[in-house]
Amino acid sequence: MSPIRTQWTRLIRFVAAETSQVHIGQPVDPTLDVGLAAWNKQVIRAHEILGSALDPGAQLTNTVLTVRELLSPLSREEVKTVRCLGLNYTDHAAEAKMEKPPVPILFYKPLASIIGPNAPIFIPRVAQPVEVHLPDYEVELTIVIGKAARNVSEADALDYVLGYTGANDVSFRKHQMTTSQWGFSKSFDNTTPLGPCIVSNNAIPDPQLIPLTCNLNGKILQNGNTKDQIFNVRKTIAFLSQATTLEPGSVILTGTPAGVGYVRKPPVVLRKGDVVHVWLGHGIGTLVNPVVEEGVTRARL
Repeated sequence: MSPIRTQWTRLIRFVAAETSQVHIGQPVDPTLDVGLAAWNKQVIRAHEILGSALDPGAQLTNTVLTVRELLSPLSREEVKTVRCLGLNYTDHAAEAKMEKPPVPILFYKPLASIIGPNAPIFIPRVAQPVEVHLPDYEVELTIVIGKAARNVSEADALDYVLGYTGANDVSFRKHQMTTSQWGFSKSFDNTTPLGPCIVSNNAIPDPQLIPLTCNLNGKILQNGNTKDQIFNVRKTIAFLSQATTLEPGSVILTGTPAGVGYVRKPPVVLRKGDVVHVWLGHGIGTLVNPVVEEGVTRARL
């Protein structure tokens, strides 16, 4: 099995100023952090890509468009399944005072939870007050599957990867800890930022060397590296593909490093007015999202 080859290196999805339509493209500036640039309202220009983000044969063109609005790199219609791993970093297991799991801990998210760069993370009334429900941030490397994978070996696992993006696995700890409902507590509408771009697997030959951080209101609270994952990307794909087809467009959130809010003394929680930056290296960049609370008209003090 040969790895997926794409003409593009970094793929973004956006509304173009020139057409007011949704396009995919590759940033003209190969060093630009597109997520941070979008948040700061900088001009972003991209070479249009003709075809689907999930089609390895999509054509990179010389047509240049201006980004009016940066979107999640995959639409909800393109995402087939959102699989997530829990407790997948050694340091995070230690801070949570939990044993390292013998096999990956899997839960799912509904597509309605997915949002893109700059979109507000929505804390519903059922998860308020925030001091009790403990809404939390989690920076995560995210795998994008590019071709159907079933019963894949660890040796061949990376051949099925289209690329990698970032995510913020926002979690509501009261629901998670009191009912053991990981899927429910991490699945509310409009609570899972994804992006800002997909970096081709060709540009990241070793996904176990990616630094990742979470910055809340200007303070870095998570500072990790994928080398500390308990189950690396190869093991994760091999395990999840047992007797199960991972379809193109499937995304896999691979867990978060230490530094989450609920274990801190006192706990750090997300609340209206906060701004969360999650950043991943190797060209993935920064996913920036403000926080809103349903029914709350001004920031809590």
